[in-house]
Amino acid sequence: MRRLAIAILLSMPLVAGGVFAQQKAGKDNVYEELNLFDQAFERIRQDAVDPLPDAKLIGSAIAGMLSGLDPHSSFIDEAAFRAMQTPANDDTTTLGLAVTIEGGQLKVISPEDGSPAARAGIRPGDVIYTIDKEPVYDLTLGEAEQKLRGPVGSEVQLTLRHGNEKPIDLTLKREPYKLQTVVGRVEAGNIGYLRIAGFDGGTQAALAAAVQNLRQKTGSKLIGFVLDLRNNAGGSFDAAVAVADGFIDKGDIVVVKGRKAANVKRISATPGDLAKGLPLVALVNGGTAREAELVAGALQDNHRAVLLGSKTLGESSIVSVIPLSGGGAIRLTTARFTTPSGREIRGKGLDPDLAVTSLKLARLAQGRIRREADLPGALKNPDQAAAKPPADAPPGATATPAPDESPAVATEDIGSASDEQLIQAMDVLRGLSLIGRRAAG
Repeated sequence: MRRLAIAILLSMPLVAGGVFAQQKAGKDNVYEELNLFDQAFERIRQDAVDPLPDAKLIGSAIAGMLSGLDPHSSFIDEAAFRAMQTPANDDTTTLGLAVTIEGGQLKVISPEDGSPAARAGIRPGDVIYTIDKEPVYDLTLGEAEQKLRGPVGSEVQLTLRHGNEKPIDLTLKREPYKLQTVVGRVEAGNIGYLRIAGFDGGTQAALAAAVQNLRQKTGSKLIGFVLDLRNNAGGSFDAAVAVADGFIDKGDIVVVKGRKAANVKRISATPGDLAKGLPLVALVNGGTAREAELVAGALQDNHRAVLLGSKTLGESSIVSVIPLSGGGAIRLTTARFTTPSGREIRGKGLDPDLAVTSLKLARLAQGRIRREADLPGALKNPDQAAAKPPADAPPGATATPAPDESPAVATEDIGSASDEQLIQAMDVLRGLSLIGRRAAG
């Protein structure tokens, strides 16, 4: 087992955390540090008051290394990895929550449109403390996601908190639903509204069909499109690139950066524009994350759309699942993407061209979305003062976001008649259309 431990550690691309916090040149130094691990491993095996299986100790060591890297890297044990590889069947479903782990706490990035979680009123930034009365503070992301999944029709009880409110218990029923990643409709007789709620293999075709349908309904009256990317937690990288490419005729869409400076890949647009040159306004907020930020950044850098709303989440990691020969696997951040001009998204987010925060939604959304900058190991803003957790927070609760963070739009308000940000976007689109007609004349 000792040889296995050393073999596993030597197979890791990074040495981090504990005695491995500093990398040293030369094989001799590496073996010296691994010898320290060997000594600690043997002492724990022989003297720990509660004996643990060797596999558990090795898994904990790997998990400790990964936890020191970034918020997204983690160890997946053999059982969890097998579960990941098992195709989902019609008898199981999830609650429709995109979640992340921060400091051992489970946080909601966004509920998916039409999901049980969205119907129950769960909002971006909510903190989940228990699943079926079991604490989640020591779970990995994969373990938490597995607990949220279950048989169709079964119930799950969550203890969570909206922002500064007191923790509440919610009982949700797991029900099958299909995330419709693209929904289109005509607004005000001449504006095409396109809600893009996620990215999967069918998103590109659904978007093209929605645009064509809007054109058929409005004919020559169409003056432009509103692309709603709020509370879009991302999805397929390739599908997001295809969506951005659908509106950008030329130029770069995204820059992907690996560990080495030489591993930089620029993905460029192909000719063609679904909107045929009509103006675009893209709605974004703190729930606009990951691949949705890729699309927003591409549209903004190529001056193809006006971004309206509030700052995006700030998460641009590309995570790979790498199997280990000894069983299990690791989630490892192997690359990150930036906007075409090289602007970093990670830990910063994208600022909208026009900042619009609904006063109504600001009052409703006591909870505020945590951005990538708030996660352990992420880039920090030195000008942002640290906040303290509220006095009535449960044990282990982290600080609430600083006052400058914009509230997320409540899911039920997106695209509704009371959606103030959508109303603002349509006003901006009318102005852009008028300017365009004057310039053409």
